Amino acid sequence: MLHDPARETSAETRPLNNLLKVLKDEDYALLAPHFQLLHRHSDHVMYNPGDNVDIVYFPCGPALASFLVANEDGEDTETILIGREGAVGGIVSAGRLPAFSRIIVKFEGPFVALKLSELEAAKQQSRAVRHLFARYADCLVAQMLQSITCNAIHSVDQRAAKWIVATMERTGDHIVPLTHEQLARMLGVGRSYTSRVMQTFKAEGILETQRGSLLVRDHSALHARSCKCNDAVKHHFDAVLKDVYPEPDHDTD
Repeated sequence: MLHDPARETSAETRPLNNLLKVLKDEDYALLAPHFQLLHRHSDHVMYNPGDNVDIVYFPCGPALASFLVANEDGEDTETILIGREGAVGGIVSAGRLPAFSRIIVKFEGPFVALKLSELEAAKQQSRAVRHLFARYADCLVAQMLQSITCNAIHSVDQRAAKWIVATMERTGDHIVPLTHEQLARMLGVGRSYTSRVMQTFKAEGILETQRGSLLVRDHSALHARSCKCNDAVKHHFDAVLKDVYPEPDHDTD
């Protein structure tokens, strides 16, 4: 359980979200009294298309949120994952705007919720808060653009490895709570295709499949099979918002 964020001032004791951790004490104090601590389970819908966006959610620790975009057949395709390096909902808008995509909880965990009006008030009071969220918005756009490129040019094997690596980096765990069906939806392919990819990774000793999860045995080999899109996103984060993108846990090798 998270501590009361309104009483937490040091970066070490704040909620486990890297955007919140890099704020200076005086800027964090503008936001913390308005935080609401939530625990959300997987598949919880934060926003549907057309909903008024009036809450900003900060995933904490292993929690992940996912953007889903519907195609012409009504099927949702997952575009990007957001973990403790970011936030979802009203990052740069100056008022309530309708959501374009569906945003769901991908992996359950703690979230800090903040009313958009309170975030905007803090931006008005602090240039540093304004710049932090403007820079994060730039990183979010870069992540989306990289995802578009990845889906266009990289193989399913490469993209599957990328998604698993991205999940590990955000959760900090070598056990990834991801089913074949969920991975297939992420990749926009059939479950049978995803199962064949997983069988190949298993045969190479990269991972094992467990009920409802994947156990990564060889992080280095998985990273080698991945495209370099995660690395490109991380490098941009490091250039724009240093110390925000999660560092990979090499102990899983």
